[in-house]
Amino acid sequence: MDQPALDVTLAYHQRSKHFPFRFAPSLGYMDWQTQPDPFRRFEGAQTFPLGFEPVGPLPRYEPAFVLGQVDPAPLNAATVARLFYDALALSAWKEIAGGARWSLRVNPSSGNLHPTEGYLVGGLLPGLYDKPAVYHYAPLVHALELRVELSPQVWRAISAQLPKNALLVGLTSIHWRESWKYGERAFRYCHHDVGHAIACVSLAAAGLGWDARLLEGVVDEGLATLLGAHLQTGVEAERPDCLIAVFPQNGWPEAKTQQSFRLETDLIAAVRAARWMGQRNTLSQDHHDWPVIDEVAAATEKHAPPGDDFWSSFSHRNDSLELGESPLSLRSIIHQRRSAVALDGLTAITREAFYQILLKAMPGSSQIPFTTLPWRPCIDLLLFVHRVADLPPGLYVLLRDPARKNALRSSMKPSFLWRRGHGCPSSLPLFFLAGGDVRHAAQQTSCDQAIAADGAFAVAMLAEYRKPIEVFGPWFYRRLYWETGVVGQVLYLEGEAAGIRGTGIGCFFDDLTHRVFGLEGDRFQVLYHFTLGGPVEDPRLRTHPPYQHLVRDAHNAIKPGSLT
Repeated sequence: MDQPALDVTLAYHQRSKHFPFRFAPSLGYMDWQTQPDPFRRFEGAQTFPLGFEPVGPLPRYEPAFVLGQVDPAPLNAATVARLFYDALALSAWKEIAGGARWSLRVNPSSGNLHPTEGYLVGGLLPGLYDKPAVYHYAPLVHALELRVELSPQVWRAISAQLPKNALLVGLTSIHWRESWKYGERAFRYCHHDVGHAIACVSLAAAGLGWDARLLEGVVDEGLATLLGAHLQTGVEAERPDCLIAVFPQNGWPEAKTQQSFRLETDLIAAVRAARWMGQRNTLSQDHHDWPVIDEVAAATEKHAPPGDDFWSSFSHRNDSLELGESPLSLRSIIHQRRSAVALDGLTAITREAFYQILLKAMPGSSQIPFTTLPWRPCIDLLLFVHRVADLPPGLYVLLRDPARKNALRSSMKPSFLWRRGHGCPSSLPLFFLAGGDVRHAAQQTSCDQAIAADGAFAVAMLAEYRKPIEVFGPWFYRRLYWETGVVGQVLYLEGEAAGIRGTGIGCFFDDLTHRVFGLEGDRFQVLYHFTLGGPVEDPRLRTHPPYQHLVRDAHNAIKPGSLT
């Protein structure tokens, strides 16, 4: 283990905590003159517009979360277009009458700042391009920008390790987009966003009958080269995050194949020597440096593939999860998802709806999007229940890995009851800890934000923290946040499906949340808050279609159903 890197990582986490009378270091105000452009473009790169398949009733929402329930789509331009449209595209524009206008995306982001960039690596794509290549996805115009052509030898070396008809989706982060507003805590938020994007890719693939798996055998230096991030320097540079294999479901029966995927040194050298196309745009005219983010980013880089103990054989039988007969459309729910700006403090949900939301958050053995993550689950849910019919309000815990029960029980308040909830499904490890009105505790721990008290329930995502970082290495610190983002994306969609709305809460008082549950030390740490309830809409806001700006331009118009 790299002890200096571990020390930097743990010190960053402690330094970036919020406290009631001392927030993590940031500017403390909004410097509008340096606000980053939310859209990265590569000027001069050849652009391939993608088509729009209208959102329809199929696939249905519930079955799409389980492997093998949706017929696989063919590999062609239309499949690529829908994958990115359902994963990383714009979902709407918002406008204040006579004032500001801004876009929303399918993948949520802290502060709507969108540090995450998406890439496609693929071979010959019928209807799109006739050579293997690496592309950047440009959500503003729903198009791929050609960054580099790959030689046939390079693509053969990559594709030989993958199932037939596989594609690779890469994700990077621009830390400056978040640090502009949030200062040092921004590194945390960037990796929440990566987790949300991973889940978005996984679920978009599921809607096509495709699977998505993280390729953790890839090290950061090799990934940076494959995605072109090795060419970028400075505050606005992209940092490599992850590589996801996307392929028709049941195309990769051997888990060992996922573990063995590598980008070998000679392959990376060939990509590095290739001719890269396009110049990145400038996001801000000036910047404020946050050296501690560069330090923790360097400390948490992955320099070697993980060992055998990293790859999990964990399997939870989620027998109580209902596929249901609901006519809900997966793609409709994906595209209507919004982050609530306020909750009404009145809306309640049924006990059955509450249980189904939590069942969906459990990592079942064939349950998307958790099949995408190859490590044993590290995140459990601490719950502040406010308005769930036939359940007493109070504190609860959902054990996403039931094997952690004894460790958590011995770490929490000894007065907690650890009692099964009434009518709780047998495969749902949910425990009632203490009764009472916990709205004040939820609000106070979430930086005194009323939205945490005004929902049906609020969540604090608790990580088994110190041990996995020590065992696997500091690079796993990022994965803990990715897992919270994946869970958060499921909560977002489940809220929409249940007729309520959710929002992630990155601003919370870390240690105060621990105190509510009696936790001390750093064996466990809270990494993310979330809340769900009845949304309050802002009547001042107008909503516009996501790609109306393209339709208005006759030269660039993209008609529904077109392939290119």
